[in-house]
Amino acid sequence: MELRARLIVEGFMVGMHRSPYHGFSVEFAEHRQYFPGDDIGNIDWKVYGRSDRLYIKQYEEETNLKAYILIDASKSMGFKRRGTVSKLEYASYLAAGLTYLMMKQQDATGLAIYDESVRRFFEPHLTYSYMKLLLTELSNLQPNSKTSTASALSTLAERIKRRGLIIVISDFLDDTKSVITALKHFRHRKNEVIAFHVLDDSEIDLDFPGDSVFADLETGERISTQASALKSAYRKRVEDFIHDLKSRCFENDIDYTLLSTSTPFDKGLTAYLMRRKKMF
Repeated sequence: MELRARLIVEGFMVGMHRSPYHGFSVEFAEHRQYFPGDDIGNIDWKVYGRSDRLYIKQYEEETNLKAYILIDASKSMGFKRRGTVSKLEYASYLAAGLTYLMMKQQDATGLAIYDESVRRFFEPHLTYSYMKLLLTELSNLQPNSKTSTASALSTLAERIKRRGLIIVISDFLDDTKSVITALKHFRHRKNEVIAFHVLDDSEIDLDFPGDSVFADLETGERISTQASALKSAYRKRVEDFIHDLKSRCFENDIDYTLLSTSTPFDKGLTAYLMRRKKMF
């Protein structure tokens, strides 16, 4: 998982004109090799004079952001189509990339896993060994129990005492009004909030051929139907669900990002950086 997280972040950085690790602080930390596109103002010319090689000065963050990643690990998150990753696998990879990026930016990072209730909770810290602990937890994630996003988030809002950045990764297959009420609980405590809405492409498009049998992953209820006959009405319901959740988030100054399990992780990392930039 650590390798995957590093590859996600390094891949995200490729082609960027300025690394997301710069621009927020003033305390010198270390050197790294210069790459085309780096700000030449950060080149250490004294090192160049001694070694005839170009190196960039890197800096520590002077901010002290605490970030919490909250992951829905209910059974509905275990859904996937053949040959794809499940929503929970996608969520864990995104969370791993975010953890790696945030700690590189000197942001103390914590983690919570929930389903009907809060399953695991780790307070934010900023050490390499702690990052490995969080990545190990993410690598062992398994879907379990029913969804109760609203209840679990409300519990977490009471446990998180210090203002910070809250990142929620879920399919949000719960009562939208109750979910928003829970997210607003974080906002009332002066936290910044990002909601990553993770869905499988098939949940959005209902691209199943012919007669199909659908089983509810959380209740076991089964229904037989012809998906093609329902596709148009189904898509409309899903569009309404997404629009309602997105609109309610924006009304309450909550960042909302829709991610299918085929979406590049760059979109999630960019959303985090944009919100972080607004905070400082």
